[in-house]
Amino acid sequence: MKISFASLTLPETGALAAPVAKGRKLLASAAALDKATGGALKRAMAASRFKGEKDQLLEVLAPPKVKNSRIVLLGVGEAKDLGPLDAEKLGGALLSHLNGVGETHGALALDAAGGGKGETAGLAAHAAYGALLRSYRFDRYRTKEKPEKKPSLKSFDVLSDDPKAAKKHYGPLEKIAGGVFLTRDLVSEPANVIYPKSLVARAKALEKLGVKVSALGVAQMTKLGMGALLGVGQGSERESQLLVMEWTGAPKTRNKKPFAFVGKGVTFDTGGISIKPAGGMEDMKWDMGGAGVVIGVMRALAARKAKVNVVGVCGLVENMPSGTAQRPGDIVTSMSGQTIEVLNTDAEGRLVLADALWYAQEKFKPRAIVDLATLTGAIVVALGNEHAGLFANDDELSERLSAAGKAVGEPVWRLPLGEAYDKLIDSDAADMKNIGNRSGGSITAAQFLQRFVKKGTPWAHLDIAGVTWSSKDQPTVPKGGTAFGVRLLDRLIAEHYEG
Repeated sequence: MKISFASLTLPETGALAAPVAKGRKLLASAAALDKATGGALKRAMAASRFKGEKDQLLEVLAPPKVKNSRIVLLGVGEAKDLGPLDAEKLGGALLSHLNGVGETHGALALDAAGGGKGETAGLAAHAAYGALLRSYRFDRYRTKEKPEKKPSLKSFDVLSDDPKAAKKHYGPLEKIAGGVFLTRDLVSEPANVIYPKSLVARAKALEKLGVKVSALGVAQMTKLGMGALLGVGQGSERESQLLVMEWTGAPKTRNKKPFAFVGKGVTFDTGGISIKPAGGMEDMKWDMGGAGVVIGVMRALAARKAKVNVVGVCGLVENMPSGTAQRPGDIVTSMSGQTIEVLNTDAEGRLVLADALWYAQEKFKPRAIVDLATLTGAIVVALGNEHAGLFANDDELSERLSAAGKAVGEPVWRLPLGEAYDKLIDSDAADMKNIGNRSGGSITAAQFLQRFVKKGTPWAHLDIAGVTWSSKDQPTVPKGGTAFGVRLLDRLIAEHYEG
């Protein structure tokens, strides 16, 4: 599907959409369409429950006196409040609707901002961005599909009073979408296709964008003392890997210390000897969601030539039960020298992150770290599928993450850390154990990770277990892998660490 920008001259063919404000207030394009159809749009609204509220949609088929196949009215609520996220939802919702009814050509006349050209052009760009994000499909393994299930749209135009400015604004957004799509691809792939070495191979494709990509194998990690990470993968025939990606884009006069992203990459999680129930275990192909986000955001930053130094470190393992698998009660020594009593082999992600976090700090001396992981089921109990859990040792970093999440529609919710929680993971046999009790499971997991963050290093942990996969379609996110975190982290870097 081709996405284009054009001037606010209403096309005479295909489907045409226009915004309507609260109270059935026709904005400029909708008013022009109503006049052209002899008042058909006002009559259609009067005969319906459509009020122009946010997320409302009204379709007029084969409208009289015009050649358009259909006119779609999109509710925007108060026009003056229309922002970038609203525009994205409009674009995504419209694209989904037009594909659903079999249209091949569609256009959105976006004149709802009521502001200057720059504002309208930005909203037009975000409407196109929303349509692009919603257009994603993971269908590479479908050999047969009914024609009515396939996307029908061949072109999608966004009409603006300044199409050149809209196109310019859209450029970086399109590159970020490339990172989003890469992450969605990776988390959607089955575990027989994505495993530690093949995930490294996928990441190698970033080299053509200027990202330096390398990986440590078992022998190298053994020399470094990564007993926590290696213990998780020792039951699998697939060799564990530590993926390292480096983007060097900061100007020579800027801070050279990189920002670090660390991702959990359990390419399939059976739970190990503490095996999971069979029901739903197939979902554990996306237990590498944190690593997928790190790879995706590295692609986004490199594609748009971000003026910042960033490193991505991902611990990649497969957690399998076998004769060589780690057992409950085993004690391992991490790269930091701290020892861990493994009471539950299904609390494996924190073991992987422990060594990945320490390696990132030892190797790169980062200015700050954000780690991402589908870490705990407890976070889903606490926050459902709406927010990611946020834990941090630095208030400024926490606030910046929260603001970035709000700006791009990937909300996070901060939960506490504290000494009382930390005591719950003290072990009688080792420095710590990898689980606490049934209380505060997401918090004790974060406390575990904090023990591997060096004093003075700003750090935040995002538990994305509830937001990595969606069981239903959303305006800009089709059912399946969400890539939650790519846009958030790109925004964080753009707002506070780039330049």
